[in-house]
Amino acid sequence: MKPFGSNVQRSSCISNLKRTVMAGVILATAITPALAESDVSYGQLINRLAVGINPVTHKAYAVNESAGTVSVTDEKSGATKTVQVGAGPDSLAINSRTNRIYVVNAGGNTVSVLDGTTDAIIATVKTGNSPYTLAVDEAHNKVYVANTYSNAVTVIDGATNTSTSLKVGSADAVMVDPGANKLYIMGYEDPNLRVYDIASGVTTKVRVGGHQWGIALDESTSTLYMTHTTTADVAAFNGKTGNVSMIPVGAIPSAVAFDPRTKRLYSVNYGDETVTVIDTKNHRNIATLPVGSHPQAVAIDAEKNLVYIANVHGDSVTVIDGKTNKVLGTHPAGKNPYALAIDPAMHQLFAANYGQPSVTKIDLTKAAK
Repeated sequence: MKPFGSNVQRSSCISNLKRTVMAGVILATAITPALAESDVSYGQLINRLAVGINPVTHKAYAVNESAGTVSVTDEKSGATKTVQVGAGPDSLAINSRTNRIYVVNAGGNTVSVLDGTTDAIIATVKTGNSPYTLAVDEAHNKVYVANTYSNAVTVIDGATNTSTSLKVGSADAVMVDPGANKLYIMGYEDPNLRVYDIASGVTTKVRVGGHQWGIALDESTSTLYMTHTTTADVAAFNGKTGNVSMIPVGAIPSAVAFDPRTKRLYSVNYGDETVTVIDTKNHRNIATLPVGSHPQAVAIDAEKNLVYIANVHGDSVTVIDGKTNKVLGTHPAGKNPYALAIDPAMHQLFAANYGQPSVTKIDLTKAAK
């Protein structure tokens, strides 16, 4: 991608990426509108955090950007409800300790705070311009909100629902490392990862390469993994040593997930429709598996060692056996699934869809075909 000469040009580029990366876009030297590859509605935001599950209450939450709502599914009873939030919700995160759900309203520059018991909105917190994603620090009851078009990350105090601004620049992704007490701040156009020490308030920059998109963390080693959409690799940053290494993967890696039990990393490669399996002990590629049409998201059932991949143009979810590194089959999903969340205890998977319905529940007790 060519450098852009103004903030307006940069903002337009990033906005197009968020809205079209999974809708048939070719990412190479430019972000271009989707080709007539499917009937995905152009203009919606994509986010890996469009759907989430509270493992304590066994409730699933999913955003519906166009309707300005969040759907809530009680997995135990099967009951569903819809909660009206702010304009253009695109992501959410859950603090399971406090039973609070935080919904980023990209169109309203706010975060809606839901009480997980009643699912009622108990607060609406202002953010910076165009908030996009967020991360919850359960240990300190803080929420960090990445704002694409402002020069700060919004920090929400979970106890008071008040906010402050952290002047660390605009961001497209944030990740909390609870063990190291650090906040990782990533920008698509910024070749530097910003590392914010929560205790000292000091921010350092580490060059990891530009065009980062997917992000995952190995908390046991404080290693952050970031996909590079234009160079077909994953950057591994060790927060303890400061070292950065590159791991080759497939074309246009759009999502990444880490399995803490097997120490395997899964890179979802949108461009060549594969998943790269990486042994993180030595950063070695141990398998490359074909999946469905333009995969976009990944979720891991660590207990059963199963990996689920959302195929956005295949309207399906591919199941991978993490032990044998073989594809077991596919589950039908909704129209254009782009984000996944799994509840292993309830044997249910939820997919956020571009089409209708906005969320699909998949019963994992049924064998994939």
